[in-house]
Amino acid sequence: MRPKFKDTIAWQQAELLMQPSLLRVVDNLRQVLETSHWQGTYEEVQDPYPGYVLCLKYQDEEVQVNLWELCFRICFLEYAITHSPYESQEVEIDTSLIDDMGNVDWTKLEEKTKQAIAELFENLPKIS
Repeated sequence: MRPKFKDTIAWQQAELLMQPSLLRVVDNLRQVLETSHWQGTYEEVQDPYPGYVLCLKYQDEEVQVNLWELCFRICFLEYAITHSPYESQEVEIDTSLIDDMGNVDWTKLEEKTKQAIAELFENLPKIS
């Protein structure tokens, strides 16, 4: 899915949030994987846009998670993953992640990232 921004302010807010959210996602994934049965490796992808996919594996189960899609869920309100990565979706920035001074609110970003990572692992196939 390609995010579509309603105006330049939303674009600038996304630029402000995306890099920090990616950093928090990678760090939080590392922490969770340290105690998980799942093994994770990263694979670079170029389509539909450059980025990375986290390949999770446990026994016969394999799951791929696009890191930008995960960041989109954190940075945008009510973000819905579409079936086609080439579709555009108008997105609304989660402005609660930006403080009154126009900077990233790191505490709120960390909380939302932890929640998104927890939901990701809760929705993985159940293992015995």
